Parts: sequence; C-alpha cells; structure tokens
Amino acid sequence: MLALSAVIASAGVLTDSTATVIGAMIIAPLATPIMGIALATVRHRGQGAISFVLFGGLLVIAVGMAFSALLPTSYELLANSQIAGRTSPKLMDLVAALATGLAGAVAHARRDVAAVLPGVAIAISLVPPLAVAGVCLGRGALWLTLGALVLFLSNLLALVLGGIVVFTATGYATEVIALSGRSRRRTRLTLGLLVVAVLVPLSANSVVSYLLTRWSAQARTVAYGWISTVPNSSVAGVDVVARELHIRVRTPGDLPPIPSLLSALRGRIPDGVPIVLETTQGSTVHAGRVGAPS
Repeated sequence: MLALSAVIASAGVLTDSTATVIGAMIIAPLATPIMGIALATVRHRGQGAISFVLFGGLLVIAVGMAFSALLPTSYELLANSQIAGRTSPKLMDLVAALATGLAGAVAHARRDVAAVLPGVAIAISLVPPLAVAGVCLGRGALWLTLGALVLFLSNLLALVLGGIVVFTATGYATEVIALSGRSRRRTRLTLGLLVVAVLVPLSANSVVSYLLTRWSAQARTVAYGWISTVPNSSVAGVDVVARELHIRVRTPGDLPPIPSLLSALRGRIPDGVPIVLETTQGSTVHAGRVGAPS
C-alpha cells in the first residue's frame, strides 16, 4: 500500500494534481505506525515501528527519484505548486500537524471516533513531501530536497508528540507503570525532548516567517518605485519561494533596467537573496542576487 501510495503521490505531484495527491494521502499507511511509535514510547515497548517508517520513507523517496527521470531537462520544479508548497515549510504547516496528531491519536484510542481517520490521513502531509524530496533529489536540487524533508520530519515529530500526549492522558501508561514499578520520568523525559524538537523548528519558522514578511513588504515598496517609470505598470505581488524573492509585475512594455532594482533593494533586504521577476507576458527573469557584483 505504501508503494502504491508513493506512485500515486509522485504522479500527482508531477501532474500538479491536488486530487491525486489527496488520494495518495488516504491510502498511505504511515500514520498508523507513527502512532505506534507514540504508543510504544508511552508503554515502554520496543520501537519496531521506527524501522517501518524509516524504510517506508526511503521507499517513497526512491519512487520519487524514479519518476524524476521522466521529466524533461527544461522542467522548472518551482513552477509546480505541489513542489513549491512542500519545499518551503511554514509555521502553519507545523501547527496543523500538531493538531492532526492529537486528532489521530484520539481516533486510535477511541473506537467511537475512529471514523475520522480518513480525514486525519488527508489533513497530514506524510507521503507527498517524501515524494517531492525524491523528485527534487533525482533532479539534483539538494536545497529543495532538504526543505521537503524538513516538512516531513516536522510532521512526524508533531504526530508522535500529539500521540504521546493523548495516550498518556487516556491512561495507556498506567498499567505498565503499575506492573513494572517504573515512574513516569522516562515518558516525561521523552515528551520533553519531543516538545523541544517540535518547538525549535516552530520558533525558527516563526522568526523566518516574520523576516520574510518584512522583507517582502520592503521589496514590494522598492519594486513599486522601480516599475513606476513605465506607464500603466504595477506590482502584482511579492512572494518567497524556496528562498528566492519572486516579484510579479504587470507592465505593457519592457522592464526598466534590472541593475537599478537590485541596487535599490540593497540595504532593504539581506545581500545574497536571489531576485526573480515574473511578468504578465509570461516571462521569468532571474535578475540576480542582491548585493552581488554587477
């Protein structure tokens, strides 16, 4: 089932089909062993589920790499919304993963709410980011691969953390502690470590999101002044995609000199940030990096 899910996810990613990717999420059997990791942690059992998740993840990445061989050499990875959205994980992705982990654990712990499991499977992104990682790795885009893996690992940790919280609260550790005489110290230590592991990327993403929002607003102001030299032109938006600043402009004519834009951006956003211009004519111009020599 995981191999089939990997094929469906890879095909859905490359065709930029949200419906197909959702289908892969529904049949992906990764959420259950991840809940098994949480339950085994609470009950002090062996962690056989970790090997399933590890080798299953490698299988999905391998399938994604195989699909990447079908892409033409001119294929632009970031032009695909399925890839672009999973290589730049944001704060809300992690918050949603934590809430989904809590819901999934409750559904596993209580039979009367088990019907929500398909919805949980759709809500959490496990197989698609691994498929994206495989596609990007097959294309040699290591930075994008890292972004997709960060999304998967953040979701994984959030699911395990949510599972530990729910299984501990519902008393799954009580019997084990009573029989073994062990305290809750180990479970609390594990829970604390997972909290730190999840909060670190949460905090980092919060800071990064704030900075990116600030830099995008400053870049938009500069771009308005730059494009205003062309009559009837405007800035449609500024987005950050995989650590590149994409400035979308509407202009009936040619663009103003690009070096002047890079010069105006210097000091407003950090040096070294790549600038990409997208026009209404459908052209994409890689303007260069802020602060780089002309």
